[in-house]
Amino acid sequence: MLSRARPSDAAIRAFLARQAGRPLSYAEVGCTGAGDGRPRPPAGFNVDHHRAVLGQGTALFDRAVEAMRRWAQFRLGWVELCYPDAPLQAGVTVVILVRVLGIHWLNACRIVSTVDEASGPVRRFGFAYGTLEEHGERGEERFLVEHDEHSGEVAYDIFAVSRPNHLLARLGYPYARRVQGRFARDSMGAMRSAVTSPP
Repeated sequence: MLSRARPSDAAIRAFLARQAGRPLSYAEVGCTGAGDGRPRPPAGFNVDHHRAVLGQGTALFDRAVEAMRRWAQFRLGWVELCYPDAPLQAGVTVVILVRVLGIHWLNACRIVSTVDEASGPVRRFGFAYGTLEEHGERGEERFLVEHDEHSGEVAYDIFAVSRPNHLLARLGYPYARRVQGRFARDSMGAMRSAVTSPP
């Protein structure tokens, strides 16, 4: 859903309610490997992988997990999650509001898998969501925080497979790809801020 003005809360909630029962817009559910850690990108999709070290230690990992539970990676100013009280559970539908070039764009996704590995050499927490028909792109995106017990390193990792879905995303393909790259960079920065700032 596109609009010049920011959609009202009632319009966002109505959009969310309409999307809740809709199917995913792609067949390759699980292709980002959130469940087993082995991505399987389908042919014909763009693959984007971004990773940033957030710091060291168990306490920082715990802060990163809490930040992800609060959807901090979407607090970008030009991107927001509607609504950040949505639980990280498979089957939950969420709406992402994106503002680019003076246009507000509502995009619908559904959480398809979650990861919560609290023990082992690498602790992992996160989720993957897939696009619904009312999304500019078609595909899946995985968000993870990882803590390597051996090195102490805590990292934030995004892995996405996508291709244009909406006519505007197809016509403006190079720009859409730049917006995707900007989202990844800004999301990395938001997570860094979330784990280093007081809650």
